[in-house]
Amino acid sequence: MKKDVSILGMPMWLGQTKFGTNLGPSTMRTAGLADRLRQLGLTVEDEGNVPVGFAGQFKTVGESSKNVKTIAKSSERLAAKVSDILKQERFPLVLGGDHSIAIGSLAGVASQVKNLGVIWYDAHADMNTPETSPSGNVHGMPLAASMGLGNRELVNVGGFREKVKAENIVLIGARDLDPGEVALIKERNIRVYDPSDVKRLGIARVIEEAVEFLARKCDGIHLSFDVDGIDPQEIPGVGTPVPGGISYIDSLLAVQMLGRCEKLVSAEFVEVNPLLEQGDATARLTVDLIAAFCGESIRPKLAKPVREEQSAIS
Repeated sequence: MKKDVSILGMPMWLGQTKFGTNLGPSTMRTAGLADRLRQLGLTVEDEGNVPVGFAGQFKTVGESSKNVKTIAKSSERLAAKVSDILKQERFPLVLGGDHSIAIGSLAGVASQVKNLGVIWYDAHADMNTPETSPSGNVHGMPLAASMGLGNRELVNVGGFREKVKAENIVLIGARDLDPGEVALIKERNIRVYDPSDVKRLGIARVIEEAVEFLARKCDGIHLSFDVDGIDPQEIPGVGTPVPGGISYIDSLLAVQMLGRCEKLVSAEFVEVNPLLEQGDATARLTVDLIAAFCGESIRPKLAKPVREEQSAIS
């Protein structure tokens, strides 16, 4: 990772139905994120929050997706900020907010990285379009929109359509897919590691394979980390929990390895909702993940020592 990090909050909740993800950025800040990163010798600038408009959970007449105009305008603001951070040769670390924020994050990164790769660590593929979405919730659409599929306003955030090619995407942890997403994944031959693959191969090998697959053909890699990729018994404060996720220990190892990848140019951590639990456990655990990603030596009991995996991605 670059030594210069810019923290950027995106307090978005309109991509889904549960109020509280808008509190994620402030909760992670309160849990001591910036100080943890500075203790690692990083130069950290907290650039505050991107303004998000207010709207109810509604669909415009003739529109099949909720809050599209508000999300699109906010995504444009986020894209501009992320692009500026990269122009300054700093590392954009975006705090969500629901996963619809990835529309803006990816637009900003792709404006500066010609051939972008994406590691999507999530229980969901988020590849629905308005035609395939069962709910109309935009947090289930950001990856499809970033591929150039779906609602025109979301697809065109940043002023161009395709932010990432299907062949440059790796899904890790996906286990709750809608029929339209399954069809799209098969049609575009998108690489997927579900939790059973992680158990069979081990998280270290999954990360090694994902990085090698993308690094050899991409100019940079963006990490989009949804905390519901982790088993909800360990990460309770998420709006769309799915049983059987990747363990927290494996996730720590995953981000430690990814943080050593020279092609990583940006990252976001999303879907922390402090209103869905007692206390702030999910925010604190997410800060631990981010600190591990940024180089903190967090070494729980692992199946394989971290040192064994370093050569593959350094």
